[in-house]
Amino acid sequence: MKLAILFLLFLPLCLAKPFYQRGLFDFMLEDEAGSGTPEPERYPFMQECPFRCQCHLRVVQCSDLGLKEVPKYLPPDTTLLDLQNNKITEIKDGDFKNLKDLHALILVNNKISKISPGAFSPLKKLERLYLSKNNLKELPENMPKSLQELRAHENDIVKLKKSAFSGLNNMIVIELGTNPLKSSGIENGAFLGMKKLSYIRISDTNITSIPKGLPISLTELHLDGNKISKIDADSLSDLPNLA
Repeated sequence: MKLAILFLLFLPLCLAKPFYQRGLFDFMLEDEAGSGTPEPERYPFMQECPFRCQCHLRVVQCSDLGLKEVPKYLPPDTTLLDLQNNKITEIKDGDFKNLKDLHALILVNNKISKISPGAFSPLKKLERLYLSKNNLKELPENMPKSLQELRAHENDIVKLKKSAFSGLNNMIVIELGTNPLKSSGIENGAFLGMKKLSYIRISDTNITSIPKGLPISLTELHLDGNKISKIDADSLSDLPNLA
C-alpha cells in the first residue's frame, strides 16, 4: 500500500518537463504577445552609434572606414558628422532625414559625383558644409539657408550657377580653389544677396578675369594661381572692405 502511494506521488515529477531558467525578458515578451497592443517602431540595436563609427558628445565620426554610402540610423541629436576619407559616390534624399540639429557635415575626400536636390533639406541648422576632394561638376542646389561656410575645393566644378547660392544670405566663407572653373562658367549675379560674405577663395582655376558682382562685404579675395592677365581699374572699386 505504501509503495502504491509513493508511486502516485512521484508520477507527476517523472512526467514533468526539465526545468528551464527564465529571465525578465521572457515574461516581458509574453506580456507583449498577449497585450494586443502593437509594439512601437524602434531603430535596430545599438542605433545610437553606427557600426564601426565613434560617437561622443553628439559628434559622430565615421571617417576612414571605406564606406560606400551614408550610414543609416544616425543619432538624431548629432551636431557634427564626419564622413571624410571614404568611398561614398552619391548623397541621396533621406540620408540625413533625422539630423535636424546638425551644425557641421564633413564629406571631404570621397568619390561624390551626385547630390540629390533634397539631400540637405532636413538640415535646417547646418552652418558648415565641407565637400572638398570629390568629383562634383557643380555645386548642389537647395543648400540650407543657415549655411555660413562652404568648402568645395579640388572637385571638377565647371559652373557656378546663381541658383546654387540663392537664399544663402548667412554665408561668410566660400572656398572653391583647384577646380577647372572658367570665367564663362560663373553666372552673372552668382553672389547676389550674400551680404555677410567676407571670404572667397577661387585659386588655381582657369578664370581669366575677376568675377563680377562680388558683395561689398568682402574682406578677403584670393585669386592666386589663375590665368588673370589684366585687372581693370574698376574691377575692385566696389569692394572697399578688402584687406
